[in-house]
Amino acid sequence: MRFDSYLIKYAEIGVKGKNRYLFEDALVKQIRYSLRRTEGEFNVYKFQGRVMVECSGDFDNDSVCDALSHVFGIVGICPVLVKELTDYETLKKDVALYMKEVYAGETITFKSYARRIDKNYPVLSPQMNRDFGEAVLAEMDNASVDVHDPQVTLSVEIRDKAYIYSKVLPGPGGMPVGTAGKAMLLLSGGIDSPVAGYMIGKRGVTIDAVYFHAPPYTSERAKQKVIDLASLVASYTGPINLHVINFTDIQLYIYETCPHDQLTIIMRRYMMRIAETLALQSECLGLITGESIGQVASQTMQSLMVTGEVCTLPVYRPCIGMDKQEIIDISEKIGTYETSILPYEDCCTIFVAKHPVTKPTLKGTLISEQKLSEKIDDLVRTALETDEVIRVAAR
Repeated sequence: MRFDSYLIKYAEIGVKGKNRYLFEDALVKQIRYSLRRTEGEFNVYKFQGRVMVECSGDFDNDSVCDALSHVFGIVGICPVLVKELTDYETLKKDVALYMKEVYAGETITFKSYARRIDKNYPVLSPQMNRDFGEAVLAEMDNASVDVHDPQVTLSVEIRDKAYIYSKVLPGPGGMPVGTAGKAMLLLSGGIDSPVAGYMIGKRGVTIDAVYFHAPPYTSERAKQKVIDLASLVASYTGPINLHVINFTDIQLYIYETCPHDQLTIIMRRYMMRIAETLALQSECLGLITGESIGQVASQTMQSLMVTGEVCTLPVYRPCIGMDKQEIIDISEKIGTYETSILPYEDCCTIFVAKHPVTKPTLKGTLISEQKLSEKIDDLVRTALETDEVIRVAAR
């Protein structure tokens, strides 16, 4: 059966009280934006605790469902048959024929779940459940009723019309993008940071990002890899302003001046300083990193404390308690993993110490940073002045 309407379910939005309409409006806006990449014409509107998507023109069901599955705030995508409420006997026939066409050739167990949102409709929900089940059994030899553990739940919602569906495709959940402020993601070419951006975006946060580029030690292919990752994250979060910072001179100066076991920590501290400056300029409310406790030397508790000391903005670390496989699982689900493992190194892997300190102290790090005082401020200023901003959208 070809569907031309989709009933969209949400979860958390429904408990937002008097502000609920703001979240519903944001969800409608994000659905419209996501569908812009899909061929066809779409009418998206909210009504009675649901959002409807009506399709027309030359559209493809799979493409529509894929676009909707990238919209935060959606928990269920229901391809729905919409019928006018004429007479009750006709409605029973419509329900039975729907089931017969959708499950042709399959042996199924089912139960009926009718909801009378329009309380003026003359037939009560329990009666509809019995009648719809009877109509389906009369039409289908390959169906039987199981009210406890059915393979199929036949849902019929009585509103201004009858909405008939039995398949619910999962959405990503969360909150619509744009309902919770903006944050700056430190985006590398690795596995973790795109996952961190996705997870914070899922809470309604608009994402900007910064990438630290170190030519000629990192190639243009490494830069393109990060742009590609930003595009994949943007398929969920909407367009991302990607700041590309030339970090080469800063890294070389740190490499030449500071103890080598502290290279990674000091470089990370300057990345955080630069990211926070960009965040404040962009009116962001925090930074996002893909750090996970103990994953590498720069992510021990001591290292995270020393790194975070330079920031006044909050630092959001959604991967902090995950192991690597958990992060990989999410990256595979959102489609970033294959790009993340491409063999193009970023600046964090080029200037890595052979034996990095795993338990740095703030006092010792500050002493080492004092050796940079002659040139570091000018180098940071130059890096910020030559910031390249790329507007990255989903492809």
